[in-house]
Formats: sequence, structure tokens, C-alpha cells
Amino acid sequence: MTMNPLPSLPPATGVGLRAPHVRHVLEQRPAVAWFEVHSENYFADGGPDLAALDRIRADYPLALHGVGLSLGSADPLDYTHLAKLKRLAARVEPAIVSEHLCWSGVGGRHYNDLLPLPYTDEALAHVCARIDEVQAYLGRTLVLENVSSYYAFPEATIPEWEFVAAVATRTGCRLLVDVNNIHVNARNHGIDPLAFLAAMPRAAVAEIHLAGHDDSGPIVIDTHGAPVAPEVWTLYRAALARFGRVPTLIEWDTDIPEFAVLAGEAATAQAILEACDAVAA
Repeated sequence: MTMNPLPSLPPATGVGLRAPHVRHVLEQRPAVAWFEVHSENYFADGGPDLAALDRIRADYPLALHGVGLSLGSADPLDYTHLAKLKRLAARVEPAIVSEHLCWSGVGGRHYNDLLPLPYTDEALAHVCARIDEVQAYLGRTLVLENVSSYYAFPEATIPEWEFVAAVATRTGCRLLVDVNNIHVNARNHGIDPLAFLAAMPRAAVAEIHLAGHDDSGPIVIDTHGAPVAPEVWTLYRAALARFGRVPTLIEWDTDIPEFAVLAGEAATAQAILEACDAVAA
């Protein structure tokens, strides 16, 4: 079927909008290029949160980022969830509707985590079929994010980066390249982060995420609760050299600081965007 064309976010830095900062954004209208919100937080039929989002959407480009679709699960797709997502997208007309290439529940139980897939031919065929089904239902192209992980299935026969690239090639979806997640997995599983970037089809990359992590223990944990680490900034520069000037988001979901801290992180990313020649390698 013919999908609705995917609008474009500005090739600039946005901020993940979380509840503690909504009033600040409404009152101060900060100089941020765009915002991203978690889709599920706005699934209600109405109320003050959705009304606030409508007001913000009137002034800023918006992206919806889902965390609960569980695309890789063996359970049937949740069409109640999908109907709410479709209704929200019709209301706020986001530039992007994104989700995670993962699973988060099985047997009717939700685990409140973004769990990795086994990178096998069977899993690839399964998740691609489900992505096709979701895109057909929504009538738009999904943007899918690579996830951080702390376990590698011994059954895997496909490198993660080849799996992610194959999903985009087979389904026509686009990709949200989370640079922090690549760094976390590189440290936890010994993968080459530059090989990951090199495997991503340039034309499919619609967005980049940057976030903080915890490197204080035996493994690196993707916390979204700290400033972007120096190693991630370095990898971000390599991503821009590979993909060009891609809309970039600062995520911060735990121990949320004042908005000025997020704006400072966004300014750093914006300076890197503007300084990089960003011509595809």
C-alpha cells in the first residue's frame, strides 16, 4: 500500500519533553528546534496533559516515541494500543512516529523493559512481518530504534547491526540511531561501534538519539539519567560524518534536572552539528 509521506524534522537538536518541564515550555517558549514525547503518556481521550501537548505542537515540530508496542513479541499485536497511537498521531500530526526494535512482554505480561531480540533469521522474519502489519494499519512509515542490551542470545547468527539494517531494507521502515545505545552495547558485548554505524543504510536514518549512561559497575547501564559522555560525543561526530545532518534528540528520563541542563546538552549537540561538515563518507 502507499504510505503517507514522512514529514521532516529540522536538521537540528531537539529535547525529549517530560512532565516536569511542560509548564516551563508553555510559559517560556524556549528556543528549542523540536520536541519528542513518549506516545503512551498521551493516549487519554482528553484532559490537561493532551491539551498542553496541543498548545506545544502549535509552536514546535513534534515527534512521537513509543515504548510499549513490543514489536518483537510472540504475542499478537495489541490493536487497542495501535488504535490509540493512530488516534494520537492524527491529532498532533507528528513528523515522526518511532518505536524500539525489541520486545517487552509475552503471555499477556508486560515487563516494563526494552528487551533484545535473538538475532536469527526466524526472529528477523517475525519482526519484519509485524512491522509491515503496523505500518499498514497506521498508514505511515515507522522509525525504529536500536536498543541497549545486557544479554546476547547464544542462538544469534546475525550481527546486531546487520539485523537492524535488514529490518529497514525489508520493511521500508526508517531508523532512529541511538548513539548512546551503540556505545553501551559496544562496551557490554565487545562490538565495534564504527562497524555498526557503517552498516546502517544512510537513506534510512531519520533521527539520532543522545543520552547518558552509568559506567560505574561491571557493565554499562543505559540510564538516560546523566549528561552525554565524552565517548558518546565522539561517536556522535562519527555518526554525523556517516549520515549527514540528522535531527538529533537529547533524552533524559531519570533524575531529571532543570530544563537549562537539557538545553545546554542540546546546545552542545547543535554546535557539533553546525561544526561538522557532515558530508556522507
